[in-house]
Amino acid sequence: MVDVDGVVVRHPAGRRWDRDMQADLGLDPGLLQQRFFAAHFQDVVTGRADLHDRLAPVLAEIAPHLTSQALADYWFAQDAHLDLALLDDLARLRASGARLHLATVQEHHRARYLWETLGLKDRFDAIHYAADYGVGKPDPAFFRAVEQRTGLPASDLLLIDDSARNVESARACGWSAVLWDGTQTLSEVLGGQRHPNPSSYFE
Repeated sequence: MVDVDGVVVRHPAGRRWDRDMQADLGLDPGLLQQRFFAAHFQDVVTGRADLHDRLAPVLAEIAPHLTSQALADYWFAQDAHLDLALLDDLARLRASGARLHLATVQEHHRARYLWETLGLKDRFDAIHYAADYGVGKPDPAFFRAVEQRTGLPASDLLLIDDSARNVESARACGWSAVLWDGTQTLSEVLGGQRHPNPSSYFE
């Protein structure tokens, strides 16, 4: 199981997707954070509300010149810097018979963008995301939902994630898990891992 943001998607020099939003769209990213992300995004990312249903009325107040679709298009495109070196390493694992899945905290629209528009469906066997399950990492319920969906026991699952909290939670649920910071190769990060079932090790 491979995380998306901070692992598969990594921005150059750690820059944020909204760094140039004020200049590009005339919208203060701090204001968007306060009025939308802090107030509404938890409901959106866990599937209790649709992105556009919550974003559109906020933009009508703080940036009436923008539609929710225009902002989403900008956000998704700016938040799409794939780590091609990691993806190439993962592709080699997949070619050897390993199954690769994504395990990520996403709402429905961006999950579809990642899977279809960015073409991650061609690189991974499945995507597991928060809005689809109604819960996200590091909640143990997310990991249990993945086990149920895949039909695999915790002992057959490995998580690659950039969040120490997610790694700790996965391990507490009986998964193997490694912390990814982009400074090592995939083989280096996984080098100390052992697993009884190599064909499912890289789920």
